[in-house]
Amino acid sequence: MQEKIKKKIGIVNAGGDCAGINAVISAVVKAGSGLGYEFIGFERGWEGLLTPLMYTPLDLNAVKNISLLGGTILRTTNRGRFGGKVGTGEKGVIPENILKEAKSHIDELGIEGLILIGGDGTMTAGLQLAEYGVNIVGVPKTIDNDLGSTDRTFGFSTAVGVAVDALDKVRTTAFSHDRVIFVECMGRYTGWISLFAGLAGGSDAILLPEFPFSAESFLRFLRIRRSEGNYSAVVVVSEGLRIGEDLVHSGTVSSEVKLGGVSLQLMQLVEKLAPGEFEMRNVVLGHVQRGGSPNAEDRNLAKSYGVEAIEAYARGEFSTIVCLKAGVMKTVPIAEAVKSLKQITPEIREYHVAKKLGVYLH
Repeated sequence: MQEKIKKKIGIVNAGGDCAGINAVISAVVKAGSGLGYEFIGFERGWEGLLTPLMYTPLDLNAVKNISLLGGTILRTTNRGRFGGKVGTGEKGVIPENILKEAKSHIDELGIEGLILIGGDGTMTAGLQLAEYGVNIVGVPKTIDNDLGSTDRTFGFSTAVGVAVDALDKVRTTAFSHDRVIFVECMGRYTGWISLFAGLAGGSDAILLPEFPFSAESFLRFLRIRRSEGNYSAVVVVSEGLRIGEDLVHSGTVSSEVKLGGVSLQLMQLVEKLAPGEFEMRNVVLGHVQRGGSPNAEDRNLAKSYGVEAIEAYARGEFSTIVCLKAGVMKTVPIAEAVKSLKQITPEIREYHVAKKLGVYLH
């Protein structure tokens, strides 16, 4: 009896790395192999689909024991010829020749579609490729937890854990030296990591990009603390906080600006307004929040996303992204998923709790 020819699917992860990507890849391959699919993993994000092609076969042996590993076995990049976003939601139009080249290579390899792991930029790019007839099912990936289509993204919980560990360590030195220490967290245009880590880590203040910042109000907060005998403070600052009208960034390394440095600018502003009143330091956690092995919550969530993605693909639900809503996995159109970012509001439970506990929130 002639063996049935398996359908071939490509797996692409693009954009920044985060804990849990390998768990998604493993789950897709393991669950998909039982459904009659075989897989090719494209390396270095979208660049792997372009000349020169970079890919590797992914079978059960290739994904054995990778779920506990951080980063991605396929490697990734924020740079390249496939940038789909150029900032706070603006769509980057991918040149037609690049889309055609990717589609041509997909056809040459006999691939009928892609499982796409990424954030809003990756999904925006994928949507443009889908318009050329490529079957795509997306998996949301961002430590920022800011995709509006889903309640939680994998990598977020691990990133929060890293930040909390840092806050625990910073607090002891802040107290010992009577210092105000600013801890800058990632999150771009939303403050989910800052809010969750700040609340768990017992921060005295959490500064979020979703709310206007007042230097005068913040300085008053620090002075009141000192007058009450609290000579130290730990302040969590989201990297997307606006001081004045502009975001603080350190250049452009991809299709999106690279944020960073707001904690230093904030420290300098306080010194300017209150010379010599406070001894201050800043800590920029940066990419340590992305790295390391995923925690148990992120491993389980990533595996759930992987299984749902390949099952949605088998059902023919293309140009969609899998999401978690009220504890249930479902799919929504990619176009709907990338419309807006999920931002913090005063109605968020953690925000409300922090406020009631006396945390300075702005």
